Order: sequence, then C-alpha cells, then structure tokens
Amino acid sequence: MGLKPLNDRVIVQRKEEEEKTAGGIYIPDSAKEKPQNGIVVAAGPECKTVKDGDIVLFAKYAGSEFSMDGDDLIIMREDDILGVFA
Repeated sequence: MGLKPLNDRVIVQRKEEEEKTAGGIYIPDSAKEKPQNGIVVAAGPECKTVKDGDIVLFAKYAGSEFSMDGDDLIIMREDDILGVFA
C-alpha cells in the first residue's frame, strides 16, 4: 500500500456486502446498508490493539472514506474500532 497511516490511525477495507439474504431474496443496491466490518489494511505506529489483517467491527459513521488504486477504503482512529473478530 502506498499510504502509511500516522499515529493511531487505521486504514480499513470494508467487507463485501451480501447480494442475497439467507432466505434467497436478492437485495437491490438501493436497499443495502454499508457493512460495519472490514479488514485492517494498514495500522499506524501507535496502534496497540489492531494489526494488519485483523477483521474489525467499527462505528457506523467512523472515519473518512477515500479511494486508492480502485479500492474504497476508510481511514479512522483506533478508538473508532469497537472490536476485533477472533
């Protein structure tokens, strides 16, 4: 990755949204909610609880969204992360 987060910032890539429900119903794009979990792509030097590759749950309106190399990413503070999936 060509961007290194500073301090306690973390760069996260959202997980892909499900196209259909467990019952087999397809969800249109207009009805989908953005997932609140993703994979840590890069973590700043002051991050103590997360590292690259962790799957995390974050607050709904956390961070700032941006695009890089065709990927939609979010940069946020480590405090915006609610938990790490085991």
